[in-house]
Amino acid sequence: MEAFTALMGGFQTALTPLNLLLVFIGVFLGTVIGMMPGIGPINGIAILIPITFALDVDPTAMMILFAGIYYGSQYGNSISAILLNVPGTASSVATTLDGYEMAKQGRAGPALAMSAIASFIGGTLAIFGLAFLAPALAQWAIRFGPAEYFVLIIFTFTTISALTGKYFVKGLIATGVGLLLALIGLDPGTGVPRYTFGLLPLFDGIDFVSATIGLFAVAEVFVLLEQTRAGGELRAKVGRAMISAAEFTQSFWVMIRSAVSGFLVGVLPGAGATIAAFLAYSNEQRWVDRKGTFGQGDIRGVAAPEAANNAAVSGALIPLLTLGVPGSGTTAVILAALLSLNLNPGPLFISQQPDLFWGLVASMYVGNVMLLFLNLPLVGLFIRILLIPRWVLVPAVAVIGYVAVFSVSGSVFDLTVMTALGVLGYLMRKLKIPVAPVILALVLGPLMEVNLRRALALAQGDWQVLFGSGIAIVLWLMVAASILLPILTRRKPLVAIAPAAKRSEDDQDEDASGS
Repeated sequence: MEAFTALMGGFQTALTPLNLLLVFIGVFLGTVIGMMPGIGPINGIAILIPITFALDVDPTAMMILFAGIYYGSQYGNSISAILLNVPGTASSVATTLDGYEMAKQGRAGPALAMSAIASFIGGTLAIFGLAFLAPALAQWAIRFGPAEYFVLIIFTFTTISALTGKYFVKGLIATGVGLLLALIGLDPGTGVPRYTFGLLPLFDGIDFVSATIGLFAVAEVFVLLEQTRAGGELRAKVGRAMISAAEFTQSFWVMIRSAVSGFLVGVLPGAGATIAAFLAYSNEQRWVDRKGTFGQGDIRGVAAPEAANNAAVSGALIPLLTLGVPGSGTTAVILAALLSLNLNPGPLFISQQPDLFWGLVASMYVGNVMLLFLNLPLVGLFIRILLIPRWVLVPAVAVIGYVAVFSVSGSVFDLTVMTALGVLGYLMRKLKIPVAPVILALVLGPLMEVNLRRALALAQGDWQVLFGSGIAIVLWLMVAASILLPILTRRKPLVAIAPAAKRSEDDQDEDASGS
């Protein structure tokens, strides 16, 4: 009852004219930033920090603005991921698996609408979790030590690889490729260069933006060029712009379960929306994909990661505000802004700054409502992108990718790396090797290595520390189950992460006639 009363007070703060304006500005900027690959909420918030300081903005108003950008960007990421197969962040990679397939089938409208609805449901449930469960979940999160995080990441890798069905070995190969790419750079323990071949730009490792745009956008450009016939082009279908009642019904519980799991994963410092999205996708595929339609344009494959990654955003604020531990790069930037205002997040933060905390929670609910009503009417406009002729769209996607990478790093070398990875991504598609595990391993590989080193250092080299807690043992059992269950049940092969080898002869004939 006390929390409910405090939340009502938070709505009084959030519904003031200035804060309502800041909520709208935040979610709008977040959507735009999310649509543009390479920028991301980290850069958007970092740019606005000096502006908010110069304007002497109230800390509550500043947090409302930054949070709006943070969760607004999650929906913006899905737009480019679904329409162009260009994920803006690692957390939106899972959305491309079914979202882009839906776009190719003329169902981009339902995919975008489902993304908006799933984002709203996931964000809403997570906000209530943030409001009523923050202190208890913060205490649960601190039980995860380096060993538990290491096993959690192993579980993420094996889940994604195991669910590829008969492509299990290729899924492991893709994960290995990603881990090899993650090893490039300076050793985190000794500072010794690894696999850099004496090239100074590689000392910082493979840039995530270059890798993502290369493996997805540039590789997609090669695929589009291959599919385009001389003397003509493949025409994209647009179709309807809204989901049906049946699609909402079959996805409802998928969104609920994914929101809960995404929120819980988001609470873990350092886990973030990427793990949340992939785990939600793989879990729902295991539970509801009876006909093997995930990866072929199943709308539930869009609902699951979108609900999860938006819920993870709210979950990530719990360790930030209650423990002072940022769970992602974006929350680290927000923490820096709070510290510069002499606000120290920690166990007493909620009681010492009730107006800020409850005003932030209430504003996030208002912002989710704004996002829903802002983006649903624009679905029809977004899908018009697919009507752009291929001779314009293909070079435009390439230009967007190259400009995005160069604007972030200012390095011609990164453009070369992106192009090389684009060729690699194209070849992997031809060989039916999944691309998504590469990105997942590239993002989580350094985190896995650091936690393994920490766990062994704390245990003075005793590897049994990896099995030293009940949480770790449960996670190891889940790792074993994720590998053995698909083999024992002989499930239908997953095509979500490993695309089908061939389309049917009818599809090929249809493409030829469309040319």
